[in-house]
Amino acid sequence: MLPEPEKIRQSLREIVREWGLMHTHPCVSGVTLAQGHALIELQNGGELTIAQLASRLQLDHSSASRLASRLVASKLAQSKADNVDGRQRVLTLTAKGRETVSELHNISNQRVLNALNVLPQQERALVDQGLAIYARALRRVRQQEGHKLRPIRKSDDQAVARIIRTVMPEFGANGPGFAINDPEVDYMSRAYSSKGCAYFVLEKDKTILGGGGLAPLQGGQADTCELRKMYLLPEARGLGMGEQLLQKCLDTAKQLGYKTCYLETTSKMIQAQQLYQKLGFKPLQAPLGATGHCACDRWYSKEL
Repeated sequence: MLPEPEKIRQSLREIVREWGLMHTHPCVSGVTLAQGHALIELQNGGELTIAQLASRLQLDHSSASRLASRLVASKLAQSKADNVDGRQRVLTLTAKGRETVSELHNISNQRVLNALNVLPQQERALVDQGLAIYARALRRVRQQEGHKLRPIRKSDDQAVARIIRTVMPEFGANGPGFAINDPEVDYMSRAYSSKGCAYFVLEKDKTILGGGGLAPLQGGQADTCELRKMYLLPEARGLGMGEQLLQKCLDTAKQLGYKTCYLETTSKMIQAQQLYQKLGFKPLQAPLGATGHCACDRWYSKEL
């Protein structure tokens, strides 16, 4: 039996062949595959600069520029000065381009329907779900490129402190009884170098974008740790890196011999709570230990 990656790749190759995507000649409605994708993005975006088109198609600027030139030469698109920045050119569909996109959608939709119609309803739903999940996974991998998690270093202390003091007020967690007032905020690397502690930072292009760690729960059982000071800057959110960071902390906690992981948060941190629950944390009715963070109003724990 083929391993999972090979099975998925084999299916993708079959889809590529069945759709005729190996051909270099125009594929549907007299346009090439790349031109078809570009026309659809122009339909969705209305007006796009070359840079925007390149970003949507995941192309470099020169490739997108050549593609745009071919669309203009074929009278499928037109180029004009941007109303906001006259130095830039924007692309829009022509009437011919709109007709071509409509034809492209009709032909492609029919091909999809022809294939789905030979499947039972249950399998049709699986095709839809499976392709959407895999496309989302591919996008997530691309978005995560260049990000890495590593243990905190002394040289990170200033950046981590700035992140904590930037993110916590965003959620109203900057008054008395919140972790933002802990003395350790200014020397996180030293504070988490003790036995049973760990702290990791998220880095991209030598810039710290967030962090999170664990330590023994003050006033709690010896086999219980606390997830501490896990915060990400806005540009690092929605990429799945928060989940990776949290899983890194949980794996480390287990390696250190902890049986339970506890955390405190606030009702305003809705997305964070959704992540905690996704990874198996259960809500508690009252706090554990004696962290001193009396302003927190949500508490969770997870058996490791």
